Amino acid sequence: MSATHTPKLTLALQFPAASAYPRHKALLTRARVAKWIKSALFADGELTLRFVDADEGRLLNRTYRGKDYATNVLTFAYAESADEPVTGDIVVCCPVIEREAAEQGKALEAHYAHMIVHGTLHAQGYDHEQEDEAREMEALETDILGGLGFADPYAEHER
Repeated sequence: MSATHTPKLTLALQFPAASAYPRHKALLTRARVAKWIKSALFADGELTLRFVDADEGRLLNRTYRGKDYATNVLTFAYAESADEPVTGDIVVCCPVIEREAAEQGKALEAHYAHMIVHGTLHAQGYDHEQEDEAREMEALETDILGGLGFADPYAEHER
């Protein structure tokens, strides 16, 4: 794929009912989220980004990963080959993102950008289970976020 190709993105955004997180929803505009995703998207994509509360985040993590706690981001990738568009669901847990941003001394926007870039890379097959995979994914995240004007997300906070 040429460096000049801008991937096409079909994006659906879903927020909790009655928007329990109005500050988050105001921050997470379609244009801003699409910019973050496109910066990490290397092929055309069809993604749904769902923002959830802790109960839904915990249920999904327990159901699909066997881990009984709400996690920051879950990605469900559906493309079966590299020839297909990137398709998937990215689930972001609002209270976990808010707590982690505070714990790590990061702006809420910067942490959302990081987790959305992270989830987008997962949707394309990137992983961090092995140390070499983790280094590759972290380097990509750092480069992408730097291009968006955000600091290295791993500079102060190590895994």
